[in-house]
Amino acid sequence: MAFDGIVIANLVHDIRERLEGGKINRIAQPEKDELLFTVKNNKNTWRLSISASASLPLVYFTPVNKPGPAVAPNFCMLLRKHIGSGRIVRVSQPGLDRIIVFEIEHLDEMGDPGRKRLIVELMGKHSNIIFCQEDGTILDSIKHISAQVSSVREVLPGRPYFIPHTTEKADPLTVTQEEFSARIGSAAAPLSKALYQNLTGLSPVIGTELCHLASLDGDRSANECNETELTHLYHMFSLIMDDIRSGHFSPNIVYRDGEPVEFASVPLTCYEGAGYLAKSYADISVLLDAYYAEKSRITRIRQKSVDLRHVVQTALERNYRKYDLQLKQLKDTEKRDRYKVCGELLNTYGYELSGGEKELKCLNYYTGEEIRISLDPQLTAQENAQKYFARYNKLKRTFEALTTLTAETKQEIDHLESISAALDIAVKEEDLVQIREELIEFDFIRKRAPGSRKPKITSRPWHYRSTDGFDIYVGKNNYQNEEVTFRLANGGDWWFHAKGIPGSHIIVRAGGKKLPDRVFEEAGALAAWYSKGRGNEKVEVDYIERRHVRKAAGGAPGFVIYHTNYSLMATPACTLEEVKD
Repeated sequence: MAFDGIVIANLVHDIRERLEGGKINRIAQPEKDELLFTVKNNKNTWRLSISASASLPLVYFTPVNKPGPAVAPNFCMLLRKHIGSGRIVRVSQPGLDRIIVFEIEHLDEMGDPGRKRLIVELMGKHSNIIFCQEDGTILDSIKHISAQVSSVREVLPGRPYFIPHTTEKADPLTVTQEEFSARIGSAAAPLSKALYQNLTGLSPVIGTELCHLASLDGDRSANECNETELTHLYHMFSLIMDDIRSGHFSPNIVYRDGEPVEFASVPLTCYEGAGYLAKSYADISVLLDAYYAEKSRITRIRQKSVDLRHVVQTALERNYRKYDLQLKQLKDTEKRDRYKVCGELLNTYGYELSGGEKELKCLNYYTGEEIRISLDPQLTAQENAQKYFARYNKLKRTFEALTTLTAETKQEIDHLESISAALDIAVKEEDLVQIREELIEFDFIRKRAPGSRKPKITSRPWHYRSTDGFDIYVGKNNYQNEEVTFRLANGGDWWFHAKGIPGSHIIVRAGGKKLPDRVFEEAGALAAWYSKGRGNEKVEVDYIERRHVRKAAGGAPGFVIYHTNYSLMATPACTLEEVKD
């Protein structure tokens, strides 16, 4: 993720607009490494969350008022004592460092005005919140760093505060073209890496973005770039820095296959292409809240579904092995007809044998060609014929049995793959309940103890509305596929499904009207999106009127048959807003 100097510049810009001149109304410390400031300014009340967590350092405005502990920690009490009713007079960021400095004006014990500085360092595991005198003397910090912990800088009461410069990087906001070209052009590292290694506050994704904007290969060594290429790169870099200086930010999250993969405060054109979708935000705090909430939700769902995925994957691997073996055995039965022909030819031409021969050459009257038939010299022609008929009958029985078994195994593989696809698109814990019930019903999971209650099913199909106002329903799993196709849809509605791969059933409620072409395109995009082909650039989608779709006899829920369908090529996408029923 790109929680870099540019994102922090975006945050500082918003904090200045909202909090400069505001009065601190409340300070809380809901977690050991987190503060929550409530500030009143211009008749508005703002809550600013500041976290120095090693795993997730973060600053953002939040509407949520987190309760603090009954007894406030010492650091919180110190802040309340000094700046509990102070006024935020200035918020700044040194260059593009991942640091935010709050200058707070307050009255001391004698009633005289004074200033303090609250410095927030957002540097991964080195993140900290440091409270200082105006002259930079540290009063306290949310994390104490002694000389035994860090040889670079002590963060303890009484020590002077300074920004540690462990690497000599240039300030992107003040670097000249000559210095830029000299630093980047002499770096013996990939170009994208050279950018964030030599310029403060840039992240790897911004390095990649700059190379993309300049149409340069980010993996190419920086010292191989010529003067023209470096000049062009600097111009692209300058445009982004100009936007930062003027406060023009474009917060956005890039999604791939429905999952957030990156965010930034500048457009990320390097992620354009199949499967990628960028969503813009007007507020960086709203973006951060949405991004981390979505990441947390996906992580939680994956943790909750790990046991189900293990069951499905184990069953799939077992069935894949069984299916491969059955296909191999089935191929071995292909020679059964030759054994039958050999037996028949021995009965026809066996009178020519005198006994003891190892081979019979004769005319195959089925093909008109000469054939060689191997013989057991110790057996008569009739006995050799019976031996060939016995092989034929054995392979025939094996073929008939394997044909049934192979079809059953393939049916079970298709069923398990459809469940796997349902697990991939599950977005809430309630979506997993129906999937678990299906695994229990088909004996992939041990059945519940007698007398135990079935869980309540609250998950419902997705409901979208097309641009032209037509209702579109999407099944999240096999049970819901059955529901939308055979209970929700009417005969004149349109049914969509990705061709030949597991995926959701899509129903468009026609309401007796003719659907515009755009509705077919939008429904096709949804069918491609909610399928195993989501990561492909294009997916072939079948569509047909619902009246022509039939449930597969003896098949698992959601398995259907249809004929004389239409097809379209769709780009997987989900651009429609979900309707909250």
